[in-house]
Amino acid sequence: MAQAAAYKVHPGVARAQAMVDKLPATTGRALDAWLALAKRARLADAKAIQAWLRQEHRLGTGHAGLIAEIAVQGADVYSAEAYLRAAPGYVDALFAGPKAALRPLYEELAACALGLGRDVQLSPCKTFVPVYRGRVMAQLKPGANTRLDLGLALGGLKAQGRLIDTGGFAKKDRITHRIAVSSAADIDAQTREWLARAYELSA
Repeated sequence: MAQAAAYKVHPGVARAQAMVDKLPATTGRALDAWLALAKRARLADAKAIQAWLRQEHRLGTGHAGLIAEIAVQGADVYSAEAYLRAAPGYVDALFAGPKAALRPLYEELAACALGLGRDVQLSPCKTFVPVYRGRVMAQLKPGANTRLDLGLALGGLKAQGRLIDTGGFAKKDRITHRIAVSSAADIDAQTREWLARAYELSA
């Protein structure tokens, strides 16, 4: 797909890798040592490993969860290379089956977002595709089999027209509004203007 080459490593992957690199300084052991301990503990799943690390080794939730996830899923779970290999598959899965008809709408909106500036990046997840300009400025998510939701970070802006308030501003979420996109006609000048506004506000 045209956007696949534009996918960039999700910021969460980079943050997790930074945590791994700092484990010796912050916890007293490198990742390999923690994984060896977890293996010897013979625990059933990530939840059990996390609880054991917190209780027996007094690790914080973040470090314990990170080590537990890697112990179960493997070291590649926070590899930049592995993420970039998986990213196109996340998008394919989002628009599979009855939601396949939404794929062209996704492609057009993704192209619109990327066209706003060279600092825009798409970093797909399993449930939606966030659009970043340093921080999240928008997201693309199948809302139903016949609708794609364009989420936007517009702060406390009052909703008007087709712009729907998600309640995100009150909850301190980045995505505060959305526009329902059911056809190419919905990707009109107004939709593009709101997307551009989200870009500007994310500077």
